[in-house]
Amino acid sequence: MWQPAERGEKVSWYVLVLRAVVVTIALAILGVFFYFAFRLTLTPVHDNGQANGNLHPGRSLRFYMDQPTKEAFLQIGGNLALLAPLGVLLPIVWTSLRGPLRLALLTGVFSLIIETVQGAVVMGRAFDVDDVILNVAGVVIAYFLLGRRLSRTFRGA
Repeated sequence: MWQPAERGEKVSWYVLVLRAVVVTIALAILGVFFYFAFRLTLTPVHDNGQANGNLHPGRSLRFYMDQPTKEAFLQIGGNLALLAPLGVLLPIVWTSLRGPLRLALLTGVFSLIIETVQGAVVMGRAFDVDDVILNVAGVVIAYFLLGRRLSRTFRGA
């Protein structure tokens, strides 16, 4: 039903309507997602001067691993989950974004922008390259777990 028509055949009107509805819903969810992502990441926090930037990949990850399990899980899991919905929603909205490399590049730039703004402007926040790495890894994992399958199901091969 959702698969594209054979070459030379016309796609049924109801398939086009269903695809349009799915893309519209995904765009709406993306809008809500971006609102909450920006609100979560760009809101100042009171850190009592503890926020330090990190330009060395792995440094923050090693620090997290030395923390109690709950805190490490929240830090690492939170960064993996933060942008993960993009790995599901972007391939549904734009089929040209299917593929882990394209998603990784786009979300890497997006995460880099967020981290740069955090480090330069937001009080109590700092730039951390490990956050960028974890954000991108979360997007790619979400794409492989769900995004690729849903995109092909809803938008065709």
